Amino acid sequence: MLWLRIRMWLLLAVLFAIVYAAVSWISFAAGITNFYFYALLSVVMIFVQYMIGPKIVEWSMRVKYVKREEYPQLYRIVEELAMRAQIPAPRIGVSQVSLPNAFAFGRGRHDGRVCVTEGILKLLDEKELRAVLGHELSHLKNRDVLTITLLSVIPLIMYRIAWHFMFFGRRRDSGGNGALIGIAAFLFYFITNLLVLYASRIREYFADRGSIALGNSPETLASSLYKLVYGSARTNKESLKEVEGLKAFFVNDPSQAMHELKDLKQLDLDRSGSIDAAELASMRDKAVKLGFGDKMMELLSTHPNMLKRIKRLSQYRAG
Repeated sequence: MLWLRIRMWLLLAVLFAIVYAAVSWISFAAGITNFYFYALLSVVMIFVQYMIGPKIVEWSMRVKYVKREEYPQLYRIVEELAMRAQIPAPRIGVSQVSLPNAFAFGRGRHDGRVCVTEGILKLLDEKELRAVLGHELSHLKNRDVLTITLLSVIPLIMYRIAWHFMFFGRRRDSGGNGALIGIAAFLFYFITNLLVLYASRIREYFADRGSIALGNSPETLASSLYKLVYGSARTNKESLKEVEGLKAFFVNDPSQAMHELKDLKQLDLDRSGSIDAAELASMRDKAVKLGFGDKMMELLSTHPNMLKRIKRLSQYRAG
């Protein structure tokens, strides 16, 4: 856990150092003597995303906030986990999509929302659902939902700067500096986007560990992840396209499910459709070796490679 935190703080320092260097160089090359325009642009974009982000998630995922009498088991699990995590109980919603998954979002601990899809309620048993919800409440406890939302603005700003100079700057700059600045900004966009994806993968490890700390067993969470991968692999492509822009919020990356399922089947030794304690323990002493393709897929993903993730779970003890 400590090493994960150190990596996150180092990553944040590197990310903001790159942004400062990029904006300084671009401003100097463009003849801008101060950074007020881009500073103001950054603040405005962050504020807008902060204010309307939760509403966009609600609309996109067709979230319906539910009452206790409609889903008493769901309410009981979330309230018990929130009490253990020592955070305010979040609002509870059900997303009217068939893809099995869960997600947390909001502007902070006091504005937390945790949602499950209709698909996950049909797929997981109570213990597995509890493990997944523990993962999501850990995101709220760690405040990393807000962190990743704010960080994601940085590549967006770099992209806007690149677009502006590549397509509009050259009209005013006969020397071609506008296009050169645009290309440099696009390079900074690519680098910062990779760093934000890396931050997203770190937060998933944090949340997995947080779920265990809330009393869920590692094998239960591993079994939940296995079932979610299986359920995602069975989901039609149209449903996957529907949630493509929001997969960073999910417990797993549904777009990688078909590939991950091939790797995870080797863990289900008794072909029961779940992972038990003995099967998870068998991963403890195994080395996870990824090919070049797997490494590239992980590099461009919001979530860690699932085999690596379950390998990490095999090293934990129930909280």
